[in-house]
Amino acid sequence: LRWWIKIRMLKFSEFKIGDSFFSTCSISEKELEEYLKFSRVKNVFLENKQKGEQKLVSGRAILSRMEGEFTRLSQIYGNDIIFLGTDGDSEWGNRNTRFLKPLYTNQILKLKFSVSNKNDNDKEYGKITIDYEGTNQDGEIIVLSKKNIYRIKKWFKKFLIGLFSKWCSR
Repeated sequence: LRWWIKIRMLKFSEFKIGDSFFSTCSISEKELEEYLKFSRVKNVFLENKQKGEQKLVSGRAILSRMEGEFTRLSQIYGNDIIFLGTDGDSEWGNRNTRFLKPLYTNQILKLKFSVSNKNDNDKEYGKITIDYEGTNQDGEIIVLSKKNIYRIKKWFKKFLIGLFSKWCSR
């Protein structure tokens, strides 16, 4: 089964503008505490915002989880890919991310990742630009993040050799 998931990985040449990929996640209170401890974020606003037993999740924690979920997609995982940064959106005053509603721990976050641009860099690498959208279980938009830029290797020869080796060793 593991090799089947990796076969679905897309090569740079297979990404098309408009392609969308989906995932679902949540952030537990323990995960939020670990993130805040690691990032050293100290914010009284976050400490005092609760909805019953649930704590408010920081925007950076949401973006970090979205980035993690993106890299775990079967279409992405296995690629030689690195996050380069973001470009501001001219429609948003050159900003790239908007938090429209709060997210609390253990709430479902439905994620949509859309390819909004694709460029050749050179012979070895290209760039894909991904727009993120996160909605809650009611379909309300929690976060939009546009123009997240990734450098991706065009040829994954090393992966194919590894896959072939695993297949031959069966």
